[in-house]
Amino acid sequence: MKYAYRLGKAMMLPVACLPVAGLLMGLGYWIDPSGYGSGSLVAEIMIQAGSALMNNMSLLFALGVATGLADEQDGTAAIASVAAWLVIQNLLAVDNIAILTGGREDPSSFENIENQMIGIFCGVLGAYCSNRYREVRLFRGFQVFQGRRLVVIAAAGYAAVCSLILLFLWPWLYEVSVYMGTSLLGTGPVGVGIYMFLNRLMIPTGLHHALNSVFWFDLAGISDLNHFWRGTGIYGQTGQYMAGFFPVMIFGMPGAALAMYQTARKEKKKMAGGLLMSAAVCSLLTGVTEPMEFSFMFLAPGLFFLHAFLTGLSGVICAMLPFRVGFNFSAGLLDYFLALNSPMAENPWMLWPLGIVFFLLYYGVFRFCILKFRLRTPGREEE
Repeated sequence: MKYAYRLGKAMMLPVACLPVAGLLMGLGYWIDPSGYGSGSLVAEIMIQAGSALMNNMSLLFALGVATGLADEQDGTAAIASVAAWLVIQNLLAVDNIAILTGGREDPSSFENIENQMIGIFCGVLGAYCSNRYREVRLFRGFQVFQGRRLVVIAAAGYAAVCSLILLFLWPWLYEVSVYMGTSLLGTGPVGVGIYMFLNRLMIPTGLHHALNSVFWFDLAGISDLNHFWRGTGIYGQTGQYMAGFFPVMIFGMPGAALAMYQTARKEKKKMAGGLLMSAAVCSLLTGVTEPMEFSFMFLAPGLFFLHAFLTGLSGVICAMLPFRVGFNFSAGLLDYFLALNSPMAENPWMLWPLGIVFFLLYYGVFRFCILKFRLRTPGREEE
């Protein structure tokens, strides 16, 4: 558990980079919601600038985790983590899968291999190799490879072995995620809640994309997202797999941020406030919750599980109520206002009373658990 706290603390640096990226992308999509930047130069610049960070979250986590966990802060661990990350991304690139498997595997399951968990793993691997091999001395004739060079070589070697394991493990995990999603079809509001609960739990692994494809797109014939925006769905039903995210991302996450800020140590409130406020604004406006979630996911994993449960609860309630809205980018305030014009939107005003309830619920649950169980959320970490 102590190592998990160290890992969570190490992730504060890359997490701090993400709120601005989410805001840039969200504002860009709001300026040009139909063209995704193609119809506005300003929107294109904002989307691409934000995407530069958001699309490379995996690499940012690799660098941040390696730097935070390394005993020596001379950059060796960071370089080793990048080497490991590059090996995995290149070996498991979609174009290489057919060659490595002889065409027996569907390469589409590897489209999301560049996820945060891979980045975190590479960061841990880089730090481990730095701490373990930087002082190793080799036999005469091989001394040129010792020290920092050996750290990078070891990290790349470990990454190659892990890539071979993932080559066989990842498609199975992907299929399991899709199977879980398809098994929830036809189970009503409870199924919506279970889907949203699993969606949050899978965020670190990137496998939530496989789960989302079952409900949001045309993998299983639902295509909730596309039908909502095209107005071709079933009124009162289309949007049910998206509506439950809005109370959580617009109201719940800011409530959690307030609770974590108020329970931070006095001498750390300024640091915690800067991180949590920017993450809360990012979630509220754009629906990008990763900056908030990764700020406490490893510091207080029990709290993250409760967050996933509350998200599932929101899904059940919104599916039971006649409340349907959808999103293009994510379930933030910007997408909410855009959704008001959709013919599939049903009683969008319900977000506000529901949101207030979830703000209070998140605030109360987070504050109680942090104080009761002395959880190490941002601003409460050990020195």
